[in-house]
Amino acid sequence: MNKFLTMLALLCGTVVFGQTSISGSVSDSNTGDPLPGVNVRVVGKAIGNSSDFDGNFTLTTNEELPFSIEFTFVGYQTQTIEISGDTEDLQIALVENATSLDEVVVSASRTPESVRESPVTIERIGIRDLKSASSPSFYEGLENLKGVDMNRGSLTFNSINTRGFATFSNERFVQLVDGMDSSSPALNFPLGNLVGVNELDLQSVEIIPGAASALYGANAFNGILFMNTRNPFENTGVSTYAKTGLTVQKAAGDNVFYDLGVRYAHAFNEKFALKASISYIRGTDWYANDDNMYSNANTNVGEPDEILAYRSGPAHDGLNIYGDEVSLEANGLNFREFAQLAEASGQLPAGLSGLIPEVNVARTGYYEEAFTDYKAESFKYDAAFHYRPNGDDLEIIFNTRGGYGSTFYQGTNRYALKNFLLQQHKLEIRNNDFFVRGYMVTEDAGDSYDMRFTGINIAKYKATEWFGAYLGGYLEAVLGGATEDQAHNLARVVADSDETTTPKPGSELFNQLFDEITSDGDLETGSKFIDQTKMYIGEGNYNFARLLDDKWDLQVGGSYRQYSLNSEGTIFTDYDGPINYGEYGMYVQGIKKLMDDRLKLQASIRYDKNEFFDGNFSPRASITYAAGEARDHNIRASFQTGFRNPTTQDLFIGLDAGRAILVGSSPDNLDRDLPNTPLTGRKVYSDSYTASSVSAFAATGDPTVLNPVVTGLVKPEKIQSFDVGYRGIFGKIYVDVSGYYSNYKDFISNTNVVTPISGTTGDLSGVADIVNGNFDVFQTYTNSKADISSYGGTIGLNAKVLKKLDVGVNYTLAKFDFDQSSDPDFSAGFNTPEHKWKFSVGSPKIVGNLGFNFNLRWSDEYLWQATIANAVIPERTVVDAQINYYVPKINSMFKMGGANLGGTEYQSAVGAPFIGTQFFVSWVFNQ
Repeated sequence: MNKFLTMLALLCGTVVFGQTSISGSVSDSNTGDPLPGVNVRVVGKAIGNSSDFDGNFTLTTNEELPFSIEFTFVGYQTQTIEISGDTEDLQIALVENATSLDEVVVSASRTPESVRESPVTIERIGIRDLKSASSPSFYEGLENLKGVDMNRGSLTFNSINTRGFATFSNERFVQLVDGMDSSSPALNFPLGNLVGVNELDLQSVEIIPGAASALYGANAFNGILFMNTRNPFENTGVSTYAKTGLTVQKAAGDNVFYDLGVRYAHAFNEKFALKASISYIRGTDWYANDDNMYSNANTNVGEPDEILAYRSGPAHDGLNIYGDEVSLEANGLNFREFAQLAEASGQLPAGLSGLIPEVNVARTGYYEEAFTDYKAESFKYDAAFHYRPNGDDLEIIFNTRGGYGSTFYQGTNRYALKNFLLQQHKLEIRNNDFFVRGYMVTEDAGDSYDMRFTGINIAKYKATEWFGAYLGGYLEAVLGGATEDQAHNLARVVADSDETTTPKPGSELFNQLFDEITSDGDLETGSKFIDQTKMYIGEGNYNFARLLDDKWDLQVGGSYRQYSLNSEGTIFTDYDGPINYGEYGMYVQGIKKLMDDRLKLQASIRYDKNEFFDGNFSPRASITYAAGEARDHNIRASFQTGFRNPTTQDLFIGLDAGRAILVGSSPDNLDRDLPNTPLTGRKVYSDSYTASSVSAFAATGDPTVLNPVVTGLVKPEKIQSFDVGYRGIFGKIYVDVSGYYSNYKDFISNTNVVTPISGTTGDLSGVADIVNGNFDVFQTYTNSKADISSYGGTIGLNAKVLKKLDVGVNYTLAKFDFDQSSDPDFSAGFNTPEHKWKFSVGSPKIVGNLGFNFNLRWSDEYLWQATIANAVIPERTVVDAQINYYVPKINSMFKMGGANLGGTEYQSAVGAPFIGTQFFVSWVFNQ
């Protein structure tokens, strides 16, 4: 025992003796201000830490002396120090990069490079920018970047877009979190940061506007967003934040919101580390209460002054009012014909039907707030286990991430996503030369439902009795001497007063119907959104640069993706079980530097194959040149291609959306059963009339205007884009200018067609079906033949003024060309302001530990085109601002700010809520 204790004491002594302790502080060489969050690590080893709020750091290691440690921080030059023994009070003064050109990005070429070397336009923000954001969340703050648009549809779901063709369901934009696609497998687009990253765990954000398919495959079409999180080997400890405030809106009033988060990370040794984080936000969402009726819904318009919004008559169909779609006309009747039926059955005295006008009458609808409590909620969790077998750069990571919440999504209709759950699980092996990862994305729609169909199916309740009461009220008013308008108003009051036929929100009958309908996935009787779709992805990349002695950067990679659609027949035609299909891709990229590394040539090509379509090649080529003695004038030019595979819904949807039955055009979908129709997709695509010609026939009665159409099956959409740009320094001003021209081919589009049920468009039987109402209306998925192009550019100026003020201004131009006559039934949906200006000024420490940030955004009016309606969105000016104060003794930052401080409410899209003002205060500990 004595020998054992002696050996143990010697061993412990050896361990203690072998440790080296280093401590000190890091500051800005120019201002002397401490720098929090600086990475401090042993060169070549997985040993590190970061500085605290006061710039102080400590590091203990068993590394054999001497060794080197490096200090890295976004926006500053890396500094390396050699250590020969225990060192206390080490004073490190980091030199700020003279320009953002020196910041390192990875996404542009899948390899680390400075911004100056990037072959494409790229936007990047790091930890310092995230901390100083003037918006309530870092994600909303991304809108302040040049060239970036944000469509705001909810307190918790906002959609980012670049270079036009924006929607809330932005299928042309990819969002990656630590390399994982965060798109919903069934909806085919990312849900903002509803399922994303805790801001305490965020390391950096990179955005590439434009096509990126040559490296990232399908759907990296109009842009791609990368969110990269912190490594637990390098960023350890406990961090927390607490945020609260008010949302202020005319419709919703003043409501409190809460936002809480915590992150924990620990490196047990050089080989094993873990991290975990959670965040939770809850508040009252923005109300959507547009009760206008848009005369041009589902039509194409050429000029803003053609857009009309108005209130009208006994069949008013308000945009955010649901249930008023239930009308006599929907049942093939007008008001007089309904009266004649009542007269023929003896329910109405003979002769009175002549007093009834030939107009449509609709039920009184319910405002959207009747179908939701507007609760906005988001809970996110993330856990990752990192293992470095040799204590070097080889790393094995298991990551599980998920998000659960309630929000609103606007597509063909407006949907309440309630208790929606999306999860990601990843296993990855990587080092400086390669990565291999596999992950799955699963979702569960929870208790989500379509609010429009909730209203429709409640309004169907005792609809015949309601219309009978309306008829009786109208006749009583007319016989009493009322005018037609007065009679309609009185008739509605009479019909709505009977609670047995008109359930009142909050009543026992209304609540019973609401629960039944939102639990039923059949849209004929219910509104439930059922979905448990999954997506499986595997991908890898190898960089041969080290094997080539860094003379070339040569990368090869590939990916495989499989979808498993599972909506139980409520969205897709998967009524007999999940639908599975897959796609794969592979790419190669070469980079060569010449002329003392001033000239950089880069080329890549990717091949992708979806099982329903021919393979597709996506090449990219670029050239960059660094001029000037300090290489601070950088010119770039590139040719890029991209493609977008048809989405899961483009291929396999089978949904009766009310206005039309949506039918996907996968070859495997054409003979599957469709809801509420005896027809199949094959007849729809091959034997229909254009919807516009049927409308013309209804107006003229001339059968010769009917236009038979064979709709082509949807295929991948393609883009060719030319980009040029300049980044450079003029004195103290950093300039970033870019321009682009893009041409689109086979633009994926929707076309409405009218299909005769019994007859055919090839003879008079089809005309007879149209005359007799024996037809169904379908929305098909196809490609436009139109020649569509877009072009634009950005210019950004940034400077440091008076040593402490960061000032920036940028301008974005976005336009598109499209000849409507080349495809009359096609709606382009560019949905983007032509001109945008953004201004910012701020300082992390303007006086002592007091900092601030101010952002102003202006955009001009633009036309929003969507299935739900078309309308012009007015110009707007939005101001966000915050002030913050660091308290080094408790490693904390306190912040107070507000978004849209001007108070003028605005919409991003017709049908979406008007965004009010949001005030907030926050406390962040040890970020």
